[in-house]
Amino acid sequence: MSFFTIAAMQLPISGQQPNLSALQQETDNLMRRFPAVRMVLFSELCTYGAGKAHAQPAGGVAEQAYCELARRHNIWLVPGSLYEQDGERLYNSAPVINPQGEVVARYRKMFPFQPYETGIEPGDDFCVFDVPEVGRFGVSICYDKWFPETTRTLALMGAEVILHPTMTDTMDRGVELAIARTNAAVNQCYFFDINGIGDGGNGHSIIVGPAGDVIHQAGIGREVMPVEVDLGRVRRERERGLMQLGQPLKSFRDRGVDFATAQAGALAVDYLGSLGPLDKPGRD
Repeated sequence: MSFFTIAAMQLPISGQQPNLSALQQETDNLMRRFPAVRMVLFSELCTYGAGKAHAQPAGGVAEQAYCELARRHNIWLVPGSLYEQDGERLYNSAPVINPQGEVVARYRKMFPFQPYETGIEPGDDFCVFDVPEVGRFGVSICYDKWFPETTRTLALMGAEVILHPTMTDTMDRGVELAIARTNAAVNQCYFFDINGIGDGGNGHSIIVGPAGDVIHQAGIGREVMPVEVDLGRVRRERERGLMQLGQPLKSFRDRGVDFATAQAGALAVDYLGSLGPLDKPGRD
């Protein structure tokens, strides 16, 4: 089977009160209206907003509620992300829940939005998971997409669809839309970059096909976006080329250069050191 329907949810998110019950109700309504949906994706930090006071350990109350929701509707569920408490450390984490209500993967955001997302530890493991008889999916979160190595690594691990919850309320959202298209094209994969609205972002979610084509770009209001992807298209275009032209993954595979500047230890060069500390800009 190469066809698979994913519902991306651009929803109003409150930073003052929990959104869990509203997200559950939205999912109930979605599944009544669009029973073909097999996976649901929410935006970053949608359950409680960006407040760290609501951090929970892995398997906490919110995650258990999402597991029950996935089981009830027999769907795959990536409920955006939550602040995860692990001892003294906080992570921005996205659980992946299967139709049996089991957490099969958990991704910790590798690039917290520093210097603004303070106090959040970076994760160090990439996340891919398989939907049986469908294909391989990858997960990244918000600022991760600004680092091409993250999406490229997921593609090299076999990901054919990247699920990317975000929480962007700033004026660089237009740049992010271009990045989403580029990430999809250079890695020949679907890219679901899903934002919230209200306290959860300024909307403009985008779903991109493996040739960098815009399947749908949302506005600034509430949108429910069920999209049928064709993973056979990913495999065909990776084999034959984007528009039967460039084959970037094959070219990367067959490269003759090691990109040593990106290797561990090579980043401590004089130029990067000259850029100064990673701080919020102040008055000159």
